[in-house]
Amino acid sequence: MKLKLKRPICFFDLETTGTNISSDRIVEIAITKVYPDGKEEVKCRKLNPTIPIPIEASLVHGIYDEDIKDEKTFAQVAKGLFELIKGCDLGGFNSNKFDVPLLVEEFYRVGIEFDIAKINLVDVQNIFHQMEQRTLVAAYKFYCNKDLTDAHSAEADTNATYEVLQAMLDKYQKTEFINQDKEVSIPVVNDMEKLAEFSKRNNNIDLAGRFAFNKNKIACFNFGKHKGKPVEEVFSKEDSYYHWMKKGEFSRDTIRHLENLWENHQKNNENKKLQLLQEKFGK
Repeated sequence: MKLKLKRPICFFDLETTGTNISSDRIVEIAITKVYPDGKEEVKCRKLNPTIPIPIEASLVHGIYDEDIKDEKTFAQVAKGLFELIKGCDLGGFNSNKFDVPLLVEEFYRVGIEFDIAKINLVDVQNIFHQMEQRTLVAAYKFYCNKDLTDAHSAEADTNATYEVLQAMLDKYQKTEFINQDKEVSIPVVNDMEKLAEFSKRNNNIDLAGRFAFNKNKIACFNFGKHKGKPVEEVFSKEDSYYHWMKKGEFSRDTIRHLENLWENHQKNNENKKLQLLQEKFGK
């Protein structure tokens, strides 16, 4: 089934030096840009990450330091890459958890703020795991009846992800899904906004998932000793936690949201003080 698009969508995949969003770098990026009229544009290139590639990573994707020593850095291609994907929805396999946060982090490092708030993030893995719960290789075989012989090649993974989503739309166009609240819906439809909503794993506030909204739409910590506690409550009782996070090894995106949450906390405190003064002395 061909995709119904209101704007272009870029399916992309990254090969990297590792899995740490804050410190690791991109060594290869592949993009398949699909336009509303069905036109497809494929781009793939290796990058010099400016740091050594650990042998463990090289053994997975087959890219070694020698292979990328003469390639351009992310900083050198960032402007052109940003122009290619700006205003597009993004699609990938496990992309919401890793590829999107790392790509945004790379842009931050070179002074480009890539705002994803107004685009759809379609994570094909999340749709797949909720409907079938398998890997990309299995998904490609299951949905497309093809063997993914070049897995962990960025271009092969990107094209396979694109084909799997198309096949999913054919297979699940009338399939009901029952969520944890026993609500029944038909979520896999040819609409990028609805697919993005269904492929979310949770209600993360930041890309790395350090903060998340609970069922009552209250911002909470989503890791560590305060996991599940409202951010406002923790800041009120232990403001040192904010300062610890501010100095910690967290992604720039997480720090940006941390600062916004802290600013809201400070404003709430000022409003409470003002309210107490008004109650004490009258308006």
